[in-house]
Amino acid sequence: MILPPSPRSRSSRTGRKQAVPRPAAASARTCASKPARAILPDVLPRGLALVFCGSAAGSASARRGAYYAGPGNLFWPTLARVGLTPHQLAPEDFRQLSRYGIGLTDLCKYAAGSDHQLPADGDDPAALRTRIRRARPRMIAFVGKRAARVALARAVDYGLQAERFGGARVFVLPSPSGAARRYWNEDRWRDLAALVRRLREAP
Repeated sequence: MILPPSPRSRSSRTGRKQAVPRPAAASARTCASKPARAILPDVLPRGLALVFCGSAAGSASARRGAYYAGPGNLFWPTLARVGLTPHQLAPEDFRQLSRYGIGLTDLCKYAAGSDHQLPADGDDPAALRTRIRRARPRMIAFVGKRAARVALARAVDYGLQAERFGGARVFVLPSPSGAARRYWNEDRWRDLAALVRRLREAP
């Protein structure tokens, strides 16, 4: 009895074996292959005064499981200096921010890295808007122009914006990342802190 050729190879008329091409591997960055869990959990209890929203967790933050944990990131010391927290918190203490009426989220929840490393389909402004509507904070502050530009679908400048997002007032901040140091301006963060204080005092 003549056996069929092995599925791993086929014989040519010359007697040489030709490899059967294997199917190409599926892309690891498609929407269908999103991880079951977000890189970092949201801190979004209802009724917050302020929610910070970045583009995505950085590589160091993903490794440590904590927001704004990269070397040289000014996020946590700046919150203390401008009076949004009574003292400086460690990145791993990020859940404690809700005690001070502050929450955390990201535009891209299922990928990590700097802006140019994020997958094209990673941003989800509609899902962010839904989260903000549910949490009902008084203000959302985008940490860096990129997240604000994608969420609002327009060019932005730093400071308070005219429109609302998910019912919340919108503020755009310079990124505290060490990689964005040339754009850093703490005055905008002080402006935000003063505005949040006024919102808290308002009836």
